Amino acid sequence: MFEIPTFVEILDFIGTFAFAISGIRLASAKRFDWFGAYVVGLATAIGGGTIRDLLLDVTPAWMTDPIYLICTALAMLFVIVFRQYLIRLTNTFFIFDSVGLALFTVVGATKSIELGHTFWVAIIMGSITGAAGGVIRDVFINEIPLIFRKEIYAMACVIGGICLWICTSLGFEDYLSQIICGVTVFVTRIIAVKYEITLPILKGEDEIK
Repeated sequence: MFEIPTFVEILDFIGTFAFAISGIRLASAKRFDWFGAYVVGLATAIGGGTIRDLLLDVTPAWMTDPIYLICTALAMLFVIVFRQYLIRLTNTFFIFDSVGLALFTVVGATKSIELGHTFWVAIIMGSITGAAGGVIRDVFINEIPLIFRKEIYAMACVIGGICLWICTSLGFEDYLSQIICGVTVFVTRIIAVKYEITLPILKGEDEIK
């Protein structure tokens, strides 16, 4: 029988679609073929969730539900059909990447809580779910991962996870806490890039001298 998806499952689907587009968009800029672009998009979409599930000792979600493979295929089709519009929008990658980052943080943290883990574990799992797929994507396309640059990236996931913990502690409804978490991650990322807010750089020996 058809089951109505939960709020978190809807967020997971949208996040998968957004992250897959971000990966496929960058792969197209590197002139990958269709198969290569699909692989990059899929790795971006399921990479963080796979690492999270392995750490939580559960079967990775994409191994039990083909929706992630289908969703990535739809993202691939979307990029092919609307490639002219996506190319003109210089912030396309940033927008979809930020959306995926926010939604996957919510999904990862929520899944950890549902499995009975403490909130500090949930914050870490949310950050891994949000950021790890982007690391794999950047490695595949031979770029320095965003998480290792000055930009506020994984730290946005941590901030969102803390907001989720605070909202839950205050007795907010689950869906409201999840929305606030996702919005916090997205807004933090936007503000950090817009105003060039970065974390301090660890200086090397040459710079200290």
